[in-house]
Amino acid sequence: MSDKPIPVSAKILDKEYTISCPPDEHAALLSSVQHVDDKMREIRSGSKIISSERLAVMAAINIAHEMLMSKGQVANIDMDVITRLDDLQAKIHRSLETISD
Repeated sequence: MSDKPIPVSAKILDKEYTISCPPDEHAALLSSVQHVDDKMREIRSGSKIISSERLAVMAAINIAHEMLMSKGQVANIDMDVITRLDDLQAKIHRSLETISD
């Protein structure tokens, strides 16, 4: 399969866009398009914003906020895993010292 970008038809707020992407990213792109469309519709239904440009900016801000919050959660999970691994390593070390004594 070629890595040459392919055109993908995407619809956001009933407007058609053609976007190029590598073939192996096609499904992820369509998922992203759906997420943007959902966010824009959610914002439009809950506010008086009519301009597509303003909706797009608000959706971008909301999506960026979600991403940053997720990164923070992942960082917290990573630190928790590191702490647990350190604790486990210390327990193993103590057990090995007990056995060798």
